[in-house]
Amino acid sequence: MKKIEIYDTTLRDGAQSEGINFSTSDKLKIVKLLDELGIDYIEAGWPGANPKDIEVFNELKNIRLKHSKITAFGCTRKPQTKPQDDKILQMLLSANTDVITIFGKTWDFHVEHALCTTLDENILMIFESIQYLVSKGKRVFFDAEHFFDGFKHNSDYALKSIKTAYDAGAERIVLCDTNGGCMNYEISDITKSVIDFIPEIKLGIHTHNDSDMAVANSIAGADAGAIQIQGCINGYGERCGNANLCSIIPNLQLKKGYDVLGEKISNLTFTSNSIAEISNVSVPSNAPYVGMSAFAHKAGIHASGVRKNSKTYEHISPDEVGNMRKILISDQAGTASLKEKIRHLRIIKNIQDSDLPKIIDRIKKLEWKGFAFEGAEASFELLIIDILDKMPDFFKISGFRVIGDTFIGEKKHNIITEASVKVKIDEHNIHTVAEGEGPVNALDTALRKALVEFYPEILKYKLCDFKVRILDSKDGTAAVTRVNIETTDGINKWDTVGVSEDIIEASYMAITDSIMYGLILHTPQVIDEINEN
Repeated sequence: MKKIEIYDTTLRDGAQSEGINFSTSDKLKIVKLLDELGIDYIEAGWPGANPKDIEVFNELKNIRLKHSKITAFGCTRKPQTKPQDDKILQMLLSANTDVITIFGKTWDFHVEHALCTTLDENILMIFESIQYLVSKGKRVFFDAEHFFDGFKHNSDYALKSIKTAYDAGAERIVLCDTNGGCMNYEISDITKSVIDFIPEIKLGIHTHNDSDMAVANSIAGADAGAIQIQGCINGYGERCGNANLCSIIPNLQLKKGYDVLGEKISNLTFTSNSIAEISNVSVPSNAPYVGMSAFAHKAGIHASGVRKNSKTYEHISPDEVGNMRKILISDQAGTASLKEKIRHLRIIKNIQDSDLPKIIDRIKKLEWKGFAFEGAEASFELLIIDILDKMPDFFKISGFRVIGDTFIGEKKHNIITEASVKVKIDEHNIHTVAEGEGPVNALDTALRKALVEFYPEILKYKLCDFKVRILDSKDGTAAVTRVNIETTDGINKWDTVGVSEDIIEASYMAITDSIMYGLILHTPQVIDEINEN
């Protein structure tokens, strides 16, 4: 079984994504996540490029990793400069890493028009830089920048460039599709040509996704003989991104049979989402392998199929990459979808087959009005409890009112929002008033104020996400609005939904469901009563 090395450049190339700005702490957290995943090489940054990367390399000197090796990234010496006098090479050495990756020009067009030097001088720059770093006891990887474009325009010079790097002592020659414009057959053919030219060479592949081919191109490179694949978690990177390691790794290991991460591949989804959280860039829900919808089934026939045998509509078992199957409930749901969904609910465990048709009928009517239960499983479960006529009598809201007053001063205006709520708990009629930062916060505060004396556990419930979606924009400010709320008690999380032409009412519905669900979840006796036949 051929071993494929994984070289991660999320902290350097990935950090060039628009909207990503890693702190030193962020980078160190990501290094630990990648090490736990079993990544072979982690490119931590460019020493000397900025104070942050200097700090990162200083911190990494004191961290012992289980598997990964840290690499420092830079470039060949400047034209007409001795290696020992080149500031970039000296900063690379100061990073104190065993492995150094430097890039150099292999496309004659770039040498003459970007580097603005002669072709011969560029060859000397490659040779002397690598030779100097090797003489200092460093393992050197050479990123052959723009190699595939250079090969297509002047194969002799491109090959001469990497032969120079090989002769100078570079352990890996990494062929780069820097502009991301190559097709997979070009990657394959050119990679094979390089191996024919230097049979003993150990190649890597570094591709960009400008033509949406980075994953396919990386796999083509591996099949053609490369032993190292470079890329970024979640496909982060400049322009359209780098090759997405979250797709490449499972494709290489699970589909092609290469030795990549072994059993640690089951940590892939966790790593992907953890790094996304640190990056503040969400993983697309439909991302292959690691997206939250990668194994989600909505159509009834699909749910029925995977319930009988997951291979009917899934190309792998989701647990292989640490993901999980989701059965979505919508207006396309059938009894098979509903049965599979119920198996994974937190509260409800027993539902009679005779109850399924009326549940499906209610779901379809509500979804026609704009409700969506795919991302609101707590509201979905409460809906079933209500249909089964088993809703506990924790509290009833008799009414609520929200008002806002605006006070305009010389420099700014202030809006004070006040909400009042009337609640009935057993024989107690409670009327509370609260101010808040906007109507939703005021309403939430007033409701909690009314309930806390009877149910002090609600103090643990925190709203951790609030989303609003306009369902029919042609109606403008009178459009139907859907509000989704995510709540946590510090351990569990649950999602609720409300829909109305009035955003306050939609919010009230979602908030009420949120509190009701939390109270049920934390009352075992009530759960037992709900599940009694």
